[in-house]
Amino acid sequence: MAAAQRIVIENCSIATVDADDTEYATGHLVVAGNRIESLGPGGAPEGLENVVRRIDASGHLVTPGLVNTHHHFYQWITRGLATDHNLFDWLVALYPTWARIDEPMVRAAAQGSLAMMARGGVTTAMDHHYVFPKGSGDLSGAIIGAARETGVRFTLARGSMDRSEKDGGLPPDFAVESLEGALAATEATVREHHDASFDAMTQVAVAPCSPFSVSTELLRQGAELARRLGVRLHTHGSETVEEEQFCKELFGMGPTDYFESTGWLGEDVWMAHCVHMNDSDIAAFARTRTGVAHCPSSNARLAAGIARVPDLLAAGVPVGLGVDGTASNESGELHTELRNALLINRLGAHREAALNARQALRLGTYGGAQVLGRAGEIGSLEPGKLADLVLWNLDTLAHASIADPVTALVFGAAAPVTASFVNGRQIVEAGRLLHVDEDAIARSTREEARRLARIAARG
Repeated sequence: MAAAQRIVIENCSIATVDADDTEYATGHLVVAGNRIESLGPGGAPEGLENVVRRIDASGHLVTPGLVNTHHHFYQWITRGLATDHNLFDWLVALYPTWARIDEPMVRAAAQGSLAMMARGGVTTAMDHHYVFPKGSGDLSGAIIGAARETGVRFTLARGSMDRSEKDGGLPPDFAVESLEGALAATEATVREHHDASFDAMTQVAVAPCSPFSVSTELLRQGAELARRLGVRLHTHGSETVEEEQFCKELFGMGPTDYFESTGWLGEDVWMAHCVHMNDSDIAAFARTRTGVAHCPSSNARLAAGIARVPDLLAAGVPVGLGVDGTASNESGELHTELRNALLINRLGAHREAALNARQALRLGTYGGAQVLGRAGEIGSLEPGKLADLVLWNLDTLAHASIADPVTALVFGAAAPVTASFVNGRQIVEAGRLLHVDEDAIARSTREEARRLARIAARG
């Protein structure tokens, strides 16, 4: 790092989210190239060479960048629909519209989803995309291109569905792929786009959609494919009571046992939601180190229930936060999920002892990095880790009278992002994105949403 250009950030509070939850009331952080070189209390060391920028971050809290572990970008252009439905009814209402998406729509929706997250402190995003209508274009390429333009670190969970209405599933028949087609396209996406390096900006996971939209064989062969290629696995699991009933009726067992029977538990697997889990389910996840993407706002929006996050954490299950698709979380922001995770879990059995502010911040940072298999690279502020970090302005009317900065960030209103860095490169300045045009994105998402609505209305 001796010859690397350095950025020095000083006079800030720092929450490192390291193993000891180290914090500095007033400290400094030095970025060299794309890595964190040093950090600690007080001012930066004297005599640093190649300092290209010094940031006086008085009144700010510096944290690791937020890590989103579950999302569906394409839903940005179907927000505000089916607002009073449970999950299955919501899916039935929206699948016919989603089945008509194409590449320009997906590109615009990905740009909107990414922009909203990035300007709110997300530095690592993921997208679980599983709708690939025939002739719709290069949807995976469009999504990855949007992430590259925005500047965030990104995992594409290349999804798939092969169980349609005629097979007892929920998607329309024309909205699914064949078993062979889904596996071949997924493998091609991994081979073209996945980067296994330490500072990778793009990674790919194998991600059949859910037990009720994919065949047992797609799950089984998908797991085999992921492990042959050395990538992670992702799907939805135990989201609703109806899903549990579906699995018991169709497979003779609950979702967790079904996943285990198909090779879908393991330290290379993470699942979204995991709301309806009993003690044996949690023990199975803990034993296998299977991760969970907790999506509190979406779970509330769809009346799915309250996930047992305190029990998952106590058992040693890796847990991160997810926005989920913006057709079930219209705000599309992850920093609000810190607060919602804390508040909603306090409505559960553990009440006020469910989560505290620092546990919520850990879910949104290091926990997410664990779930994505990148805890050695991101998720905490430590020397040698990648320089993915956020400067939150806590010196405004909304937060200035809250003495503890982590409490201010989690319990308070959504804090303004003064600066956000990914891989040592700044992507947000004073709440605005630096590398994409937010106003142009707003226009294109509005136009594509209207175009999709017209196409869906024609049937």
